[in-house]
Amino acid sequence: MKRLGLVLFWCVGALAVGYLALTAWAVFSGRDLQPGDPIHIFRKPDAPSYS
Repeated sequence: MKRLGLVLFWCVGALAVGYLALTAWAVFSGRDLQPGDPIHIFRKPDAPSYS
């Protein structure tokens, strides 16, 4: 039980660090992320739209 608690603690910590890293990347890269906006990280600007 103690080991399970430790694993859960590390998983929650890793998720928190990942969230902070993504937030820092969004802030320092100058991207304006809004809730609901699609994220186009690897899309070329001149790529055709198929939708």
